[in-house]
Amino acid sequence: MSKVMTTASKLPQSKESLMPLLNVLNKLGLDEALAINDILSLTQSIPVCCGDILLRQDGIQSHVFFVAAGILKACHYNDNGNNLSKEFYFTNELCFLYSSWLTGQTAQYQIEVVEDALILQFPISLLSQPLWQAVKISLLSQQLIYKEQKEAFLLLNTPEQRYRFLTEYRPNWVQKLNNIQLASYIGITPVSLSRLKSRIPIN
Repeated sequence: MSKVMTTASKLPQSKESLMPLLNVLNKLGLDEALAINDILSLTQSIPVCCGDILLRQDGIQSHVFFVAAGILKACHYNDNGNNLSKEFYFTNELCFLYSSWLTGQTAQYQIEVVEDALILQFPISLLSQPLWQAVKISLLSQQLIYKEQKEAFLLLNTPEQRYRFLTEYRPNWVQKLNNIQLASYIGITPVSLSRLKSRIPIN
């Protein structure tokens, strides 16, 4: 049974253990010299297992998750219990819900662990701090571009073209996600995906 993760490592984090996260934040514009104390004191390292829930649908988002290893996903469960995959998050990616962050409203999606993972989490409130404004602007700019690209991916391509795109540009998705997960993202049935896989090799 899936469980909500409520505990985290309380041990102080070293700069070395946080380097992958710091590298991503630096690229987003964070002044590490000014913000390092916040990161070291507020970031927690958490090993999580497949099926664990990091943020429950309709819950309040309080943290940003950085995937140090493993795979996470954001999905929505409908009234029938079926889940629709919104996004998958792989190593060295930040995982959080932009709409909940900007509006303060409850989460429309659930964040779950797809593959045993190690995550680094820090309070999402840091993104609203003055020292983090460059990061906030970079994140919003990236998300706008990504949303435009994903909209085109879903609206302007056939299921076969979507699958071919993933095999070319995101082969790790095709290799690591099962047919149910990948088919949900592409917008087809697992049976249709199996047929595509039998015809189209991974590059």
